Amino acid sequence: MQDEPRPDEILTAVSAFLKGVATRESGPHIAFQLRVCANAAEICQRQLTLGPPAEAAELARLQALLGVGGDLPSLNRELARRIRDGEIDLSTPGLVEHLWPTTMAKLAVDQPNYSGYRAALAEQAALKEA
Repeated sequence: MQDEPRPDEILTAVSAFLKGVATRESGPHIAFQLRVCANAAEICQRQLTLGPPAEAAELARLQALLGVGGDLPSLNRELARRIRDGEIDLSTPGLVEHLWPTTMAKLAVDQPNYSGYRAALAEQAALKEA
């Protein structure tokens, strides 16, 4: 394993190149494709840096909510099954407290500039200050 540069740093540099020089020196169709590639690299970069702690927290919340052990995909399937079968709903203690941070963590990776995500972050910050 290499020490420097880290994978997230490499992806940041690739994204900057794709959005900068490469896009400016290309025709419209290729420039669009380069921006798509740059966005994909940025998602990967955020997944590398934000994903592991968010996934660990999600796993812990699911284990507490469901009262069973397992891996993240299995527990998410079990959660979906229980919701589908009506065994749990939004009145179940802990469900909303699990769904909200899980959704926010996924948006932080996939769509950090989404206006609804930004508004929710601002609302959370305001509640903490109050």
